[in-house]
Amino acid sequence: QVQLVESGGGLVQAGGSLRLSCAASGRTFSRTAMGWFRQAPGKEREFVAVINWNDGTTNYADSVKGRFTISRDVAGNSTSLEMNSLKPEDTAVYYCGATLVLSSYLFLRKETYSYWGRGTQVTVSS
Repeated sequence: QVQLVESGGGLVQAGGSLRLSCAASGRTFSRTAMGWFRQAPGKEREFVAVINWNDGTTNYADSVKGRFTISRDVAGNSTSLEMNSLKPEDTAVYYCGATLVLSSYLFLRKETYSYWGRGTQVTVSS
């Protein structure tokens, strides 16, 4: 089992910044990637960003490219999401996930994630 705990959400004005963190523990040795997804009220959970745990390559949703940056701390067994130039449409619960799949094209699909955190609320006011 893998346990994931998110932190760092909150309320921020449009144009502001937040940094989310996700601490992983447990049997993380088989994890291949860690991703961030978000879910707004009445909408499905959607992909935001992912980082390949082995080589550090990253991928982003078009809606956040150039504004969000995902990173990993291998020694600390954690991942972070730096969010800049936040917009009201970024408001959502943000979830950290860990996947065991090997194909990187599957990293963008929430169905392939085996473990999830409980989520952290991000609210961007206009």
